[in-house]
Amino acid sequence: MSGQGHTDRLAGMNLEDFQSTMREIYLARDEQRGVDGTFRWLTEELGELARAIRTSERTNLELEFSDVLAWLTSLANLLGVDLADAASRYNDGCPKCGGTPCVCPR
Repeated sequence: MSGQGHTDRLAGMNLEDFQSTMREIYLARDEQRGVDGTFRWLTEELGELARAIRTSERTNLELEFSDVLAWLTSLANLLGVDLADAASRYNDGCPKCGGTPCVCPR
């Protein structure tokens, strides 16, 4: 799928749908690259995000956040981690103190 229809389908996508979409698009390549290679790509994208944060380039920030999210999701797919399940530990606030906002001592 490409073009505007694909963009409309992704708008407002929940985490489960995003992970499924990433699996459909990239799993075969991710499996060939392996966990170590995929982790290295994630690390590289984190570096690019850090550079975008330092330069405050708004359009680049969104691009780099999306790349980090995509590579994190690819890594989770390879390792069999359901990101929605992983994120659910924050459903009731901070996993340590239970507060919203967090009231843990710094």
